[in-house]
Amino acid sequence: MPGSSGNDPAVVVGRVAGAFGVRGWVKAVSFTDPPVNLVGYRPWTLRRGDVERTADVLEGREHGNTVIVRLQGVDTREQAEALKGFEVTVRRSQLPPPAPGEYYRIDLIGLKVVNLEGVALGEIVDVMETGANDVLVVRGDRERLLPFVQGEFVKSVNLEESRMVVDWDPGF
Repeated sequence: MPGSSGNDPAVVVGRVAGAFGVRGWVKAVSFTDPPVNLVGYRPWTLRRGDVERTADVLEGREHGNTVIVRLQGVDTREQAEALKGFEVTVRRSQLPPPAPGEYYRIDLIGLKVVNLEGVALGEIVDVMETGANDVLVVRGDRERLLPFVQGEFVKSVNLEESRMVVDWDPGF
């Protein structure tokens, strides 16, 4: 499967939006905070469907709400345009450690979710951004959407045990 590498999975950190100028620079939408952090991850793995390629970042900078980047071996506008739509991924080990009480999405996917009474609700299969707070997609006997609000609904997260405890009625 593209992007998988045992315990060091690929994490999507951006997406190539198209070409910038005529000298092969690409414009990328960054999912990092701040956006310019995308430039510091090296190398990138560009992925679209089953196609993957490694790209060495030579230089880059913020440009409005995007980042523009020069990649080794991409020297023309046509070569840059051909990368449009590729996801920018890096290995999980390349990311800095999250602050206490913060988690990367990739670390939450696959956690088993139980409520305070020990009832198994399922496994986290996705994390959706809603603006107000993230929402966990938990799939078990059925699919549940749980707000990722620590303290109120999420009582504990134990990555070592691959388990999350929530205050949630299994009937919801």
